[in-house]
Amino acid sequence: MIEILGISGSLRKKSYNTMLLRAAMELAPQGMVIRPASIELPLYNDDVRERGYPPPVSLLRSQVAQADAVLIATPEYNFSIPGVLKNAIDWVSRPPEQPFNEKPVAIMGVSTGRFGTVRAQNHLRQSFLFMNAHVLNKPAVMVGDAAAQFDDGGHLTESSTREHVAKLLEALAESIERQKR
Repeated sequence: MIEILGISGSLRKKSYNTMLLRAAMELAPQGMVIRPASIELPLYNDDVRERGYPPPVSLLRSQVAQADAVLIATPEYNFSIPGVLKNAIDWVSRPPEQPFNEKPVAIMGVSTGRFGTVRAQNHLRQSFLFMNAHVLNKPAVMVGDAAAQFDDGGHLTESSTREHVAKLLEALAESIERQKR
């Protein structure tokens, strides 16, 4: 069984990116399970870290370490990464044994604009480069016009987007298998 940790970069109740992550959970290929994680964490403060990781941070670090890979669904705020997502990454990436090292990571995102989340995804790639994570380059899942992608119940209905998400998950599974060999 391939265990994926799913992270939505939004805390909003009706977040399109959380909806996209739920769609990925439905579309996961046989033998893959995606478990969502919470990023409701205190603001990063190294003085706090030096006294010990807060319990929700310890949990997230453990979840990242135990997962075979991480799947992130990110919105784009002001051409970049949402603060809550960057905060979570900053907490997880601290020593000792930062768990993103050599971890396969897949990124996808949805926005209300036409360009999807291209800028936020590029910034995430830059951050993960420093952490030595193995970020998938393709297929890119940058979904625009969010309102047209989901029904009133929050289900991803656009068939071509569903296909792109499924292909991303298949590529992630292949990446994990390659790394295990």
